[in-house]
Amino acid sequence: MAGAATTVGVLAVSATLAVGFVAAGAAAASSARAAGAADAAALAAADTASGLVPGEPCVSAADVAARNGASLTACRIDGLIATVEVSIDVGPLDARARARAGPPPGSP
Repeated sequence: MAGAATTVGVLAVSATLAVGFVAAGAAAASSARAAGAADAAALAAADTASGLVPGEPCVSAADVAARNGASLTACRIDGLIATVEVSIDVGPLDARARARAGPPPGSP
């Protein structure tokens, strides 16, 4: 009887750890997706702000974010520098990321 209780306990702990590792892996993957979407959206906004692409910078950023499965939650243009924030819904939570793009420091 003691062996059965030990076995059930070990299985319960193993299942709990497995669920925890899967949840942590899903959170890491969602975070990486959000970071990639934010980078792409910031680059699109900066390209539009510099005149390389026609249109409105924040509209371009929102379009690129949506194509990457994210939604644009903030967009700020300061000269040629674009700062954006995106979020991706992950069940009851959301993964957020922020990115900034523009010309390199010290460029004319």
